[in-house]
Amino acid sequence: MTPSTADHQPQMLVEEFEELARNAPELVRLEFINGKVVVKPVPDGNHSEIVAWLTKVCMQHRPDLMLYAERELKIEKYRKGRAKADGVLAPDRHFVGTGEWAEPDGVLMTVEVTSRDRDANQRDRIDKPYGYAAAGIPIYLLVDRDANSVVVHADPDPAKGKYDSVTSRAFGVAIDLPEPVGFTLETDALKEFAY
Repeated sequence: MTPSTADHQPQMLVEEFEELARNAPELVRLEFINGKVVVKPVPDGNHSEIVAWLTKVCMQHRPDLMLYAERELKIEKYRKGRAKADGVLAPDRHFVGTGEWAEPDGVLMTVEVTSRDRDANQRDRIDKPYGYAAAGIPIYLLVDRDANSVVVHADPDPAKGKYDSVTSRAFGVAIDLPEPVGFTLETDALKEFAY
């Protein structure tokens, strides 16, 4: 399902959103998705542990890369959106000299971990895959704590804003992260972090 952007106007200019996000209290995380300001809850302990665990795993398999936590990306093809990914896998030192909101060029994988809020389904399962595919990000990894599964979106079609390959595995079952990441993710540890 592709989010519709034709039937509404953005709530504000992207520059206004960036100013709002800079001045937001630390209790909330703001994103600008599909022309709307979206408030994400602050991650809970298990959410943070999953991102930390993924960081360690990525470093073990690909020491040439870094998983940057809570990295802000410009998703221009998606209504000049601004997404704050839970994790962004890119070459080491990739973001040196960039501003707060970085271009997605060179990003190999984005990671989202579901949170307990009413907007998680729309944001993590519909809006984010669309935006990341439209930006040409090769892989979108969703750690879905509601379904106790890991979902790998690969082979983006930027023109359609979708990934041509979507694979889901239950926590505890290994899943391949295709090139350009190129390793198998063993997911047994995620059982510990299920709700």
